[in-house]
Amino acid sequence: TMPPTLPTTIDIREPRWDQSTFQGRAKHFFTVTDPRNLLLSGAALDEARRLVLAYRAGTVPPGLTEDELWRAKYIYDSAFHPDTGEKMLLIGRMSAQVPMNMTITGCMLTFYRTTPAVVFWQWVNQSFNAIVNYTNRSGDAPITPSQLGTAYVSATGGAVVTALGLKSLTKHLPAIIGRYVPFAAVAAANCINIPLMRQRELKVGIPITDENGNRLGESTAAAQKAIFQVVVSRIGMAAPAMGECPALSPGCEGQGPVGLISFFSVPAIPPVIMNVLEKRAFLKRYPYLNAPLQVGLVGLCLVFATPLCCALFPQKSSMQVSRLEPSVQAQIREVDPQLHTVYFNKGL
Repeated sequence: TMPPTLPTTIDIREPRWDQSTFQGRAKHFFTVTDPRNLLLSGAALDEARRLVLAYRAGTVPPGLTEDELWRAKYIYDSAFHPDTGEKMLLIGRMSAQVPMNMTITGCMLTFYRTTPAVVFWQWVNQSFNAIVNYTNRSGDAPITPSQLGTAYVSATGGAVVTALGLKSLTKHLPAIIGRYVPFAAVAAANCINIPLMRQRELKVGIPITDENGNRLGESTAAAQKAIFQVVVSRIGMAAPAMGECPALSPGCEGQGPVGLISFFSVPAIPPVIMNVLEKRAFLKRYPYLNAPLQVGLVGLCLVFATPLCCALFPQKSSMQVSRLEPSVQAQIREVDPQLHTVYFNKGL
């Protein structure tokens, strides 16, 4: 016998799990950031998109199960922008965070001996961050090539200069404190890179809706809150900080990447573990395993910290109407005087 037809009442515009709880958001983002999503073919992505859009339109393919529907929804969410519907850049997707950050960290471990090499890989790291910030922006307003170019240059340039400036402080600090300066550099760079890559949102606002998704206008106040939440999440996302190297920091030879902060705000997890391992005879006998072990530890932390930090705030964030700019408040009162809360996609 054929299985019963799936009802059309499942709301796949929202995540499968309760987003009012951290546990529900964590389950959601563990699925969205799963690196295995990168291995899906273009045909698989397009088929998931076709199925999701068809279901939203009220068409249910025969034999479709609820699990299959949710699987298609999360494949769709992992590759297509929630506001524009466009297919996102491969390396800009959240599912690329773990492999891309591990790759960049590996290159930094290998090419760290000269200042030009450090500058180059800082630029690569911030360029990757800029791509992620652009790909996961909020809103559906188009960005011109000149606007995008200006945002990229200002974001990567400002972040690299800030990161290198903070790194230079290690020359005047005790070695143990210097080990944590890379995390401060990552945090400061995120505070610059994200707002600059999303500066158009701060100028023209992002779409705000009511609880049912009806668009009410655009708000710069909502954009400010969205970007602040993303900055906090990224700082806690355990982005591997670049280890101080001989060219820039005396007394830190061979340490590699030394910064990691998890959702639980425990900084520099890999260095703590590596400090223990380096005292063992095994690593003294095989010192060339130092770098691979550190990269592996960073990757292991990222697998968990990326979704957990994305889950710090709901993807569909909310804001009181009274906290919006006066002109937007007036616009909303004309439509619905009783409305007290608006919603918006904060981006990632």
